[in-house]
Amino acid sequence: MLDSINASFPKCVQLLCENIKLDPYFKDFYHWAKANGVPVIVLSSGMEPIIRALLVQLVGSEADDIPIISNEVVDREGKTKDQEGGWTIRFHDESGFGHDKSLTIRPYTKHFVDRPNEERPTMFYAGDGVSDLSAARETDLLFAKKGRDLVTYCEREGVPFTVFEDWKSILATTKDIFEGKTSVKKVAAEGVEDMKEEEKLRKEGKEKETIK
Repeated sequence: MLDSINASFPKCVQLLCENIKLDPYFKDFYHWAKANGVPVIVLSSGMEPIIRALLVQLVGSEADDIPIISNEVVDREGKTKDQEGGWTIRFHDESGFGHDKSLTIRPYTKHFVDRPNEERPTMFYAGDGVSDLSAARETDLLFAKKGRDLVTYCEREGVPFTVFEDWKSILATTKDIFEGKTSVKKVAAEGVEDMKEEEKLRKEGKEKETIK
């Protein structure tokens, strides 16, 4: 598919920045996290320079400080990224999406397993699609985008999660946990119950349609 793209990489970045808008509430979340010493790391199956450009467009130049672990963009042989058709992807690993995010998360977990005297931080993860499936079991609380594949997977596999609609809701939940107003365990339990109730309502709606 990449072979069909002839534009230079800078042109591709420009077009994407003009046409893709990130969730505006991520900016609020990032500023709160930075002010409270909560590290934010982006794991992606996309391309690092594109993600970086979109984040800078949303957050500002301080987004240059956000660690991004994803696929890289490199020059094609005999060309440069600034030329038409002069770039390609260098995948992070050999997995199906080019980046198995679980393999990126596990070293963080292992660090604290190997150092039991160090206080282990609570790890959150937010995702929405099939490339996030491998990471679904690797953190303490998973935020799964409402109506997306990740929710279906978590329901089927029994993975604890809570649903989010945008980063505003993630910020509110994270703040409550950070301030001790609730716990990871309680949020995950409430997330499961909310999805059960939603499923019940869906079934009841289908039954009413059938009766009609």
